[in-house]
Amino acid sequence: MSVRAVVCHAAHDLRVEERALEPLGPHEVRVKLGAGGICGSDLHYYHEGGIGDVAIREPLVLGHEMAGTVVELGPAVHGLRPGTPVAVNPTWPCPGVRFDLGARAHLDPQIRFAGSARTLPHTQGFFQELVTVRAEQCRPVPPALALEEAAMAEPLACCLHAIRRAREVLGRHVLVLGCGPIGCLTIAAARLAGAARITACDLIPTTLAKARAMGADEVIDLSTDRGPLDRLQQGGGVVDVVVEAAGSPAALRDGLLAVRRGGTFVQFGVLPRGMHPIPVDSLVAKELDLLGTFRFWEEFDWAVDAIAEGRVDVRPLLTELVPLSRAEDAFELASDRRRAMKVQLVPG
Repeated sequence: MSVRAVVCHAAHDLRVEERALEPLGPHEVRVKLGAGGICGSDLHYYHEGGIGDVAIREPLVLGHEMAGTVVELGPAVHGLRPGTPVAVNPTWPCPGVRFDLGARAHLDPQIRFAGSARTLPHTQGFFQELVTVRAEQCRPVPPALALEEAAMAEPLACCLHAIRRAREVLGRHVLVLGCGPIGCLTIAAARLAGAARITACDLIPTTLAKARAMGADEVIDLSTDRGPLDRLQQGGGVVDVVVEAAGSPAALRDGLLAVRRGGTFVQFGVLPRGMHPIPVDSLVAKELDLLGTFRFWEEFDWAVDAIAEGRVDVRPLLTELVPLSRAEDAFELASDRRRAMKVQLVPG
């Protein structure tokens, strides 16, 4: 049996191809794609043929944000049944994973992540009509929850992990630089964690409107007036927690100037390749906690619950559902931040 899949061969070489399904293992299930979100990392693969130091070396099915419906079970699977709607966790452990890393077990190099070229053979992704996954990757969701909303659990999990990395958010002033899907979901995560004040910065008014819809108390349009941001940088900075979600050297610098002495800076965005000078004098003199954040672990289940229970409403971020057959159109739309926030692929 073969299914249609969205396969990246190199930069700007995206094809919809027929791919054979492998036999179903005893602990595996097949899930029919309901909705699969195009992420920033998918766009890096599409535009650059890789992300960071990781390059595509063989055809790669993209996609790691997915929800769908269980259609077939392996003989050893229990607790699931055909017809169950599920959000699918793209992370799964291989033998030898260090679970003693606790909430950071995802940092173990033995972890596999869907739609990733980090390993060879590559770990194939979710942008295909039927996806084969391990049963423990499937998190049932209420039948009334739209699958396009359930598919937002993965990016929300990343943002919950980022806010968890910041440690002290309750009652704090949080500044989010960059208000794409990740920035907006970080705002929602900060609000969920009890932030007292959330400020969002971006260059696009329509994006800032989404940031406000997701819980920002104030937005700063840097394309027209950076005065409000300048004021946050006065006196050595006044913000308790800064999250850089733009992947921009300019945003990195602005955030380090805005964070207060003894504050926390979380780097979320992936910066372009090359040198990124950090004002180390500010880092030292202000005794900042400079942290990175990468994916998630147990936060996936938290994200599913937050969406299913209505504690985070992801609907303002959903832009358009596009059939797999028009994958390249979907990727071009998702690349245009003035027109799109979250574009998702559907079977058609």
